[in-house]
Amino acid sequence: MSEQKWIQFLKNANKRLDKKTPTDSIDIRSGFQQDFDRIVFSSIFRRLQNKTQVLPFPKSDYVRNRLTHSLEASSVGRSLGTIAGKDVIERYPSIENELGIKPQDFGNMVSSACLAHDIGNPPFGHSGEDAINLYFKSDRAQQFLEGLSTKQKADLQNFEGNSSGFRLIASTLDTQSSPSVGLHLTYGTYGTYCKYPKEVLPNREDERKASLTKYGLFQTEVKFFKKIAKELSLISQNTHNNDIAYKRFPLAFLVEAADDICYRIIDFEDGYNMGLISFKKITEHYISILKICQNSKFKKKLDQIIDKRSIITYLRSLIIYELIYRTSKIFLKNEDGILDGSYDKPLIKSLDPELVKILNEIKSISKKKIYKSQTVIKIEAAGFKVIPFLLHTFVKSRLAKRDYEGRNQILGLLPAQYHTGKNNYEKILNTVMFISSMTDRYAVDLYRNLKGIELADY
Repeated sequence: MSEQKWIQFLKNANKRLDKKTPTDSIDIRSGFQQDFDRIVFSSIFRRLQNKTQVLPFPKSDYVRNRLTHSLEASSVGRSLGTIAGKDVIERYPSIENELGIKPQDFGNMVSSACLAHDIGNPPFGHSGEDAINLYFKSDRAQQFLEGLSTKQKADLQNFEGNSSGFRLIASTLDTQSSPSVGLHLTYGTYGTYCKYPKEVLPNREDERKASLTKYGLFQTEVKFFKKIAKELSLISQNTHNNDIAYKRFPLAFLVEAADDICYRIIDFEDGYNMGLISFKKITEHYISILKICQNSKFKKKLDQIIDKRSIITYLRSLIIYELIYRTSKIFLKNEDGILDGSYDKPLIKSLDPELVKILNEIKSISKKKIYKSQTVIKIEAAGFKVIPFLLHTFVKSRLAKRDYEGRNQILGLLPAQYHTGKNNYEKILNTVMFISSMTDRYAVDLYRNLKGIELADY
C-alpha cells in the first residue's frame, strides 16, 4: 500500500506546468537540480543576504543572515532527503525502476525547497509579518479594504511569509495576476516547498492543528496550486465551507525538519557569537545533546582544540549529523501516517523525549536571550514604524482615484512588475509584495528618504 502511495505522489513530480519532463537529451541534470540552480540565480534569493535571521544589521561576519541560514538549511535538507530517499527506494525499488526517481532526487527536492523556504519573508523577520498584519487591521487601512472578500482581507490581515514565498516562486503561465514570471519549478519542488498547502481560513481561530491555523496560499495562487495538488495526488483536508486545504506532500516534513534543526542549533551558536549566550551555557547544552545521542567520540578531540569558537563549531557539526540521522529515521518510522495524512506534527517533536526536552530548553533560552534581546527589540520596533508608513504611502498611491501632489513620484518608485493587478485586491497585494521583497536596509533607507530624514545619494 505504501509503495503505491509513493508512486502516486512521485509519478509527476519531475514535470513542470507544460507537462514536459525538465531534462532533455542534451542535459544530464535532473529537473530537481535545475530547480536548485533557478533559485540560486534568482534576484529574490540574492536579496536574502540583507534580511534578518537572528540579529538585524549584524556587525559581526560570524552572525548569519537569511541567505546563509537558507544555504545551511538546504545542506541539511539535502542530507535528510537523500538518506530518506535511499531507505524508501530500498524498500520500494519500483520507485526507481518505474519512475526513474533516485535517492539524490529526494535530496534535491528537499534541498531546493529549503533554499527557497524563507524567500517570502518581509524585512525585519517575523516582526515584519506582524507589522503588515497590524497595518491592515488598523483604522486607516480600512478605506482600502472596501469591497474585498473575507478571504482577500484575511490574506492581508494575516500576512504569511509562506504565502508570499510561494507567490514569488510559483509558475504563472496560467495567470496574469502575479507580479513576477515565477521560476517554473517542478511539481515536486513546489509540493515540497509548501509547508501549509491551504488557503487562508479566516474563521478557524479555534483550530489547534498547525496545518490549519497557518496557510501557504494567497487567493491569487489557489487555482495554480490546485493544479499542483492534482498532479502530485495530494490528499484533501476536511474543512468548513469547502475551503481549499490539502495534506502535505511527504517531503515537506523534511524541509520543516531541516529548518527546525538549523534555527534551534545554529541560532544558538549565533547567540554566542553575538555575546548573548555564554561559552559555558552553549557547551553544556551541546554536550548534553551528544551524550543523549551516545556520541562519545568528541571527548578526545575536544581536548586538542584550544579556540573556543572552534570548539563550538566542532560540537555543532556533530550535533547536526546526529539530528539528521535520527530525524530521517523518524520520517521512515512514521511513513504510513505521513503518506495517509494522519501524521501532523514536526518530525523533531517525535525524537527521543530527552532530546526533545533539551532542544526545547535551547529554544526557550534563545527566545529569552537572543530573540528578545534589547538590540533585536529596538530594531524590530523601528520596523513597526517603517513598514506601516511604506504600506500606507504606496497603497494610497496605487488606489487613488485622482492625482495629488507627489503621487506620480511615489508610483515612479514602484517597479513595473508591481504595477499589475486587475482589481483592488491584486493591486494591494502586489504593492505588499514590493514592500515585503525589500531588504531590511533598503526599507529603512527608503523610509528615511520619503520622510526627508536623509536624501538618497545618487
